[in-house]
Amino acid sequence: MRVGLAGLGRMGVPMARNLVDAGFAVTVWNRSSDKAHVLADQIGCAVATTPRALAEVSDVIVTMLADDMASDAVHMGDDGLFAAKGARHVVEMGTMSPDHIHALARAAPPGVTLIDAPVSGATQAASDAQLLIMAGCTEEAGAPLVPVFDALGKQTIFLGAYGAGAVMKLAVNAIIHGLNQTVSEALTLTEAAGIAPSLAFDVVENSAAAAPMLKYRRPLYLDEANNDVTFTVALARKDMEVTAALAAQLGVAFPQGAETLAQLRNADARGYGARDMASILDYMRKETP
Repeated sequence: MRVGLAGLGRMGVPMARNLVDAGFAVTVWNRSSDKAHVLADQIGCAVATTPRALAEVSDVIVTMLADDMASDAVHMGDDGLFAAKGARHVVEMGTMSPDHIHALARAAPPGVTLIDAPVSGATQAASDAQLLIMAGCTEEAGAPLVPVFDALGKQTIFLGAYGAGAVMKLAVNAIIHGLNQTVSEALTLTEAAGIAPSLAFDVVENSAAAAPMLKYRRPLYLDEANNDVTFTVALARKDMEVTAALAAQLGVAFPQGAETLAQLRNADARGYGARDMASILDYMRKETP
């Protein structure tokens, strides 16, 4: 099976490695072509010059893109994925709005099957092929893609309906960003009371409040400056803006999410946008009532 991958960010690079390691014939495309060529030299994949060229040599295309706007640019236009001829599967694995996913489905040319299958798990999970995949389709419709999913993740949950993957990813991220805010507040509180952050984190990590993300993000909370960024404040803000808009569209209350979004917007405005979302701890230390 020929697999194309569009988007070589923090998640896309390890995903491309895992696809090559699984034996697929992999072609990559990235807006910055230098990055694509460096990766190709490292892992032995091919490089496409445009998204259209990527689609023309792929049976399955995986996109790992930042947002709706980036996705539009890759799919549409004379050089976009949808300009290529022939049948193929296009799998959207980035965090997109459900409205955008439905718009892509309407724009897809005949013979192209588009599935939203966003993932949960940070860069380490991507490297270890331990992502959770949330597929917006039935198990039957997703069957041709299972070998690709298995190369990238530990589990795929088929949610049955188109667009359900996008909704579920937003819901999961709302929990993650809310937890990030709450952990930051809790550590600020305990630190102010004289408890060392590492000891406080020991307690939280082993308490009923523990969550998998706390374990793998511990180094970032305790020493953000000396660890690689895995997920920026700006991306977290984007996620929560899309989720808040979906909540408003569906007519459901979103009070805690709204407060998390307000804090992310404020942090972004104060220069935290490019920093890891664990920097909300530093941001909270500087907030005063």
